[in-house]
Amino acid sequence: MSSPGLKRLKDDWPLLTYYQRFESIVALVLTLLIGLIIVVALFRLSFAVISGLLLGAFDPLDHVVFQTIFGEIMTLLIALEFNHTLQYVVTRQQSIIQTTVVILIALLALARKFIILDLHTVSADQLFGLAGATVALGVTYWLVKERGANNGQAGA
Repeated sequence: MSSPGLKRLKDDWPLLTYYQRFESIVALVLTLLIGLIIVVALFRLSFAVISGLLLGAFDPLDHVVFQTIFGEIMTLLIALEFNHTLQYVVTRQQSIIQTTVVILIALLALARKFIILDLHTVSADQLFGLAGATVALGVTYWLVKERGANNGQAGA
């Protein structure tokens, strides 16, 4: 978190309502917890990749290994983006999490799902479901952005 953001929160604290204080505290706790999860996940991923490569335990060109490693990397990216979004709430730069950001995080999660998907075991119904969810989120994102542009609001 940026020091100016925390200073701003400290300066604004007496002016905040009880609910705004509660919201900031909850967002701060979530930010710290997600930050801890990110650090642990990064350590485990780094250890697994380095030890696996050095000990020859896995082949990075193997499709299953590739899916697993990039699935974990995508998970870290999703957590980082979510944590970044929460920081805006903590520092009161935004009072609520923006809808477009939540949609984009959901699209990242779907992209991760497509990366780790084993096409030999997934059914056509599951693929159509994931594709439908992707299209629905894409259309929703477009509609929200169009509404924001028409109202003169800045996008995500």
